[in-house]
Amino acid sequence: MKILIATGNKGKIREMNELFSDMPVEFVGIDTLEEVPEVVEDGSTFHENALKKAMTFYNRASMPVLAEDSGLEVEALEGAPGIYSARYAGAEATDEDNIRKLLDALKGVPPEQRRARFVSVLCFVLDGKPHFFEGEVEGWITDRPSGSYGFGYDPVFVPDGYDKTFAELGPEIKNRISHRAKAIAEFKEFLKGLLAKE
Repeated sequence: MKILIATGNKGKIREMNELFSDMPVEFVGIDTLEEVPEVVEDGSTFHENALKKAMTFYNRASMPVLAEDSGLEVEALEGAPGIYSARYAGAEATDEDNIRKLLDALKGVPPEQRRARFVSVLCFVLDGKPHFFEGEVEGWITDRPSGSYGFGYDPVFVPDGYDKTFAELGPEIKNRISHRAKAIAEFKEFLKGLLAKE
């Protein structure tokens, strides 16, 4: 089964193909489309944004589509950056820009008040029908970036039970415990059931 992931992020596409290497599925990115529709993520929740992305690409590509909306919610910032995680420091912001803005916002906040969680919501559209899968991981925000693996806020997020950031722990551990890993595990079970029926 070929599944279009509603992203141009090569890291995410590679990660998905690695995670599903034991199944007869192949994930391709939006760079395989002749024309890429623009999706304005104007939903007020991760679910709304994931659904909008998935349906937009499903209507364009007429093939199974997987879309994700995910983000970081920091307690001391009342849940920010939340749905704006990818563009926290502006529309053209880099990961470094976003991290800098986050750390600036948390200046002077003691470690015990830097609680945060990563949330991932997947929306899989098959034959025009959406299916949702979600996962989250709790942790806290460091006061400076550390590590070279991963992307996004990985260099400043330490998951509970560990003393290293996602960016230091590396893909093997991250792919086992992350918010995305949990949502993907749910999605994988769903796909297994689907493929078993075929």
